[in-house]
Amino acid sequence: MTQEATQPGRVPVRSRVARAYVRLRDDESFRAAWRAFAWTRIAILVVAVYAALAAGGAVQRNAGGYDLPAITAPLGGFGDVLATPLARWDAVWYLSVAVDGYDGADSPRHAFFPLYPVVTRGVAMLGGGGAAAVLIASYLVALAAFLAALVLLHRLTAFELGRAAAWPTVLLISVFPASLYFGAPYSESLFLLCSVGAFYAARRGSWALAGAAAGLASATRSAGILLLVPLALLYWQQSHRRLGRDALWLALAPLGLVVYAAFLAVAYGDPLSFSRVQEFWSRDFAGPLVGAVEGAGAAFAGARQLLSGSRDTVYFAAAGGDPFRVAGQNVMLFACLCFAVAGAWGVLRRLPLAYGAYVIAALMLPLSFPVAAQPLMSLPRFVAVLFPIFMWLGAVTARRGSVDRVAVVFAVLLGLFVTQYATWQWVA
Repeated sequence: MTQEATQPGRVPVRSRVARAYVRLRDDESFRAAWRAFAWTRIAILVVAVYAALAAGGAVQRNAGGYDLPAITAPLGGFGDVLATPLARWDAVWYLSVAVDGYDGADSPRHAFFPLYPVVTRGVAMLGGGGAAAVLIASYLVALAAFLAALVLLHRLTAFELGRAAAWPTVLLISVFPASLYFGAPYSESLFLLCSVGAFYAARRGSWALAGAAAGLASATRSAGILLLVPLALLYWQQSHRRLGRDALWLALAPLGLVVYAAFLAVAYGDPLSFSRVQEFWSRDFAGPLVGAVEGAGAAFAGARQLLSGSRDTVYFAAAGGDPFRVAGQNVMLFACLCFAVAGAWGVLRRLPLAYGAYVIAALMLPLSFPVAAQPLMSLPRFVAVLFPIFMWLGAVTARRGSVDRVAVVFAVLLGLFVTQYATWQWVA
């Protein structure tokens, strides 16, 4: 008998692991999260691999010089067949930071906040720290964070809207077209975990955990600082409009951004470099909600171009690419905006004010900083992490018995997103 097993009052490691497994197996939220997680991630991988293989040499032609095979395809052979199709676009930036760090003043890499690449790098060190280990770790971190986020989202939805809405919520966010980024080397899944965790901790009255989660979110994406708004509202309501010492924990919310800015100031002499390098993507402040107006104009012109059949680029020629593809993207992006606006209205009606305030604040950010070539660029990715919208949608579809129909529509669009993304065609 081992020493560990003979010491009084101590439970053997195997017994603790077994008990943890049983608790997870019997946990309703984990079971629901695992169902939504497992089959959607497998389906996305299958579609991505098939699309990349079917496209053949067109994949690298579509990449147009954006790819860095040394970090997106370091495994060789079958490993690259599986791992590379989801390492596209911004994944290259995140992997570059994880492998080489931030590379000098005014580098576009500064736009990519550090928590995800730092955690990825830390996990990769367990496997040697090379490019291959970083690529594998980037998927492990993203997938683990997404699964954990789904568990917390199921619990939070059951608390706010009842158990009937919990499963539809985790299902619909898992098949939302932009959910492909939750399993790619992107920071979306980690940000989702931190933001859901902040709300969940706040609703349980654990303000230290809520502030810490918000602080981690602001180290993942600049939008994380916006979590201070809903957390302050929740505190004000749950404390019966009285300030106490627990309110001090909310000061942790901007800490991630502050630490990153301090790092940039010390290393490169510019604490706001992460904001200034947005010019690399032609994203500038244009005024509150100007992006929504310009996006509507782009969608109208895109619809006109699709209906006319003309191959002349009639709107935002700077977006480049096939005129029909650009036109279709503008129409799709505006449809996503309409979905988000409807969701924001539904959240305001069905959930506590803090949830609606968070959605509105989070939408204001990209809609006030449009991309010159395509005003609503990346909007589906921004909407994918706005979990209150999916809580509302889960409740509505559960009540109307339309969960499966909406899930099928989302799944079809998800397949189209994955196919384009895996073949280096811009989606969001």
